[in-house]
Amino acid sequence: MAPASASAAAPKPQHGTDAPVIVSCTWQPQVRPTDFLLACGDGNSRLASLHWSQWGPSKAVATGTSWVNDCKPYCAAGKFRSYPVTVRLDHPQSWTKHRNTQHYSRITLTYPNGHPDAFQQVMSTPLWN
Repeated sequence: MAPASASAAAPKPQHGTDAPVIVSCTWQPQVRPTDFLLACGDGNSRLASLHWSQWGPSKAVATGTSWVNDCKPYCAAGKFRSYPVTVRLDHPQSWTKHRNTQHYSRITLTYPNGHPDAFQQVMSTPLWN
């Protein structure tokens, strides 16, 4: 369920563009975030130290670090491992919460030098709306 603040008008994207936003786990629109939580339920996967080389009307591209809990022997006892990653956001569409705001609806992670056990070298997944 979205927090009450999600019903307020979405802030305009920063950096003077009308480019899409990425929607956080707490339903906040973000532009060029340096960190982004992927596993909203348990926090076992996040992107950090993101450096955006592109943020435009059709896609955004960044490099950074993917921190993933190896969940060995189980998640509460697991260790967070870091992996270099390239992040691509694309497929912009109208955000359900704010119809006048476009949001990126897909994220693709590319791991150039090894990847978490449960992941593939290139993974695409829909983003929440």
